[in-house]
Amino acid sequence: MKRKRAFYQKKRVLIPLAFLVISGGLLLWYVIETKVCPPEISDRSPLEWNVSQPDSGFFECNGNWMKQSESGLWELYLHGAPFERGVANGKLSKGLIFQQEDAFIEQIQEMIPSRYYLRFLKYFIYWFNRNLDEYLMPEFKEEIYGISFSADPLFNFIGTPYQRLLNYHSAHDIGHALQDLMLVGCTSFGVWDGFSSDSSLLIGRNFDFYMGDAFAENKIVCFEKPDNGFGFMMITWGGMIGTVSGMNEKGITVTINAAKSEIPMSARTPISILAREILQYAASIDDAWQIARERETFVSESILIGSGDENRAALIEKAPFGLALIEPEKSYIICANHFQDKDFMHDPLNQENIRDNASLYRSRRVTQQITNLMPVDVKGAATLLRDQQGINNADIGMGNEKAINQLIAHHSIIFKPAERLVWVSTSPWQLGPYVCYDLTKIFNTFAPLQQRVEITEHEQIIPADPFLESTKFQQFLKFRIMRAKLLNILKKDKMVLLKSSFFEEFHSTNPMFYEVYSLTGDYLKSIGHKSEAIDMYKTALTCEIPRWGEKEKIIRNMTSCKGQ
Repeated sequence: MKRKRAFYQKKRVLIPLAFLVISGGLLLWYVIETKVCPPEISDRSPLEWNVSQPDSGFFECNGNWMKQSESGLWELYLHGAPFERGVANGKLSKGLIFQQEDAFIEQIQEMIPSRYYLRFLKYFIYWFNRNLDEYLMPEFKEEIYGISFSADPLFNFIGTPYQRLLNYHSAHDIGHALQDLMLVGCTSFGVWDGFSSDSSLLIGRNFDFYMGDAFAENKIVCFEKPDNGFGFMMITWGGMIGTVSGMNEKGITVTINAAKSEIPMSARTPISILAREILQYAASIDDAWQIARERETFVSESILIGSGDENRAALIEKAPFGLALIEPEKSYIICANHFQDKDFMHDPLNQENIRDNASLYRSRRVTQQITNLMPVDVKGAATLLRDQQGINNADIGMGNEKAINQLIAHHSIIFKPAERLVWVSTSPWQLGPYVCYDLTKIFNTFAPLQQRVEITEHEQIIPADPFLESTKFQQFLKFRIMRAKLLNILKKDKMVLLKSSFFEEFHSTNPMFYEVYSLTGDYLKSIGHKSEAIDMYKTALTCEIPRWGEKEKIIRNMTSCKGQ
């Protein structure tokens, strides 16, 4: 009996002890596996560089500079070795890096309010990205590392500055692959020969990446002259070295469009980093193709490549399971968010994407507009990118994802590669003037800038969209405010009672948009007014709904009202 008691006493001690040892071992293993070591830098003297202000609003750091244009866009020039460029970038844009990281984290917390899930997500991403650095070229790691010295310690609860910035470069990929958040629903196109006004290649794109209004406030037009590869420009934001839209001095343009992906098991090369490598090292479409073939990625993406010297464009469709090059028979190309290659077209995920989302609809609308506007010139390209109507000029409501212009764009951009000209949109969205940069002048004339001067081509400006001065624009702004208020009530303040006059005004702000009616139905359903909610859901179903999932949700809500 005593032996049994002693055995059970030992068991009571040994089991918790074994649990602690195993847990400690697993924790230690996790820490070791997810630890990301920064690159070794032999010459760290750039960390001693200082930022000076030789002119009002003009900042300089060892021959690198940054200023804000009259257009509101930030302009950044960098040159030299990777670590040097990263350090200068960080020192010059330190305030913008803080604002960008703050806006990004705030939006994530808005999307995922649960602290428990956010903590879980943090550790999951560290595990998912544990080998991310192995898929980046050394120079890109050095550039990110250089920037990381200017990252604010306020956000160290997320991770070390280097690890944070590294992980942010895969946020685009993780977002649309793991949670299908569809933060990216972009549209791009190219025309040449008989479809462009002077027969030379013209490319336009809307980057409809939405992470809240604050995230898009401080766009950077970055001009970079690396010690290896070609000089290039790209639209970016604080802390980001990857490319989503850009052109190099050889007239190669790169834009990326997300496609439907399976849930990946671990990270590979982020698409923006692959696009950056193409931008820095490709002098032809074939060069871009060879680079894309060499890199492993973990999500599906379309990369539209334009070549001014070859006067044509092609589409590289890259997925974890394969790669395709699309060279159109006609002298135009269109890219939305679905694959078009014959081998990829019948992939179940791609078919699901075409069937359930807005990509194919937008693509067809671009085809219509190219036909309507041909031969397309630069102003015609801007008109196309600002188009808010549906197929056959249907009114589908302002902000509809089926529109080319969804009124959420982070930026819009137009390239004329043969002349090394690029037009960048200004706020709000793509509605403000498009300002023009001449890449040849930037690298030959403005690179050694010592004072604040305008570096845009004033005579090439594309005027603001007249929509900005319209009553409809004011209605859209009111719609956004009222929509945000209603969403907040549905999520947090469900006891707030709204008057019928609120909904009358809400509907009048955007009467052809399904969401004014579906959200009204959701509110009425939440307060028990089931028959009125059903009427609203029925009205919503008469509108152009961009996603099958949204339509199903409305039908489910309507059915549940009928059943109660």
